[in-house]
Amino acid sequence: MPPSRIVLREDYDAEALRRLARRSRDNRQTRRLLALAAVYDGMSREAAATVGGMDRQTLRDWVHRFNAEGPEGLTDRPRSGMPRWLSPAQMRELAEIVETGPDLAVDGVVRWRRVDLRRVIEERFGILYSERGVGELLKVLSFSYISGRPKHPGQDTPVLEAFKKTSRARSMPT
Repeated sequence: MPPSRIVLREDYDAEALRRLARRSRDNRQTRRLLALAAVYDGMSREAAATVGGMDRQTLRDWVHRFNAEGPEGLTDRPRSGMPRWLSPAQMRELAEIVETGPDLAVDGVVRWRRVDLRRVIEERFGILYSERGVGELLKVLSFSYISGRPKHPGQDTPVLEAFKKTSRARSMPT
């Protein structure tokens, strides 16, 4: 028995899908659009699936999504993933801890590293994260890897300012 023909929406054609594929910033959506454009051109299901780098069944699934939702349906949907172990209140508290910075007397460090925050999370919330997991939490909280240079606790500010004022200015060689 020959495979049944794939029926696509009539409000698009191969050229329209290729135009959308050229403008798309999502590589996966582009491949799916080009595979469907091949179907519009009359290619077999297997050949069209090969164009999109997928198998026939996957192409069939994308055809159903395309027919139901249009080109927007060819993008990946957000995956739910595993829920965070920290509650929203704990996440806010962690953000405050990071924003405030460590106290040398209490935390024993002058700037936060992931390994230090891992220890703080375990002590404060009783939840054990990996260093990579702590990095993901910081990313969710919109903290970047860039941090200000820490100030040494024994640094004497008046001495530094006096040094800056008395240092000779360098002259540029001519």
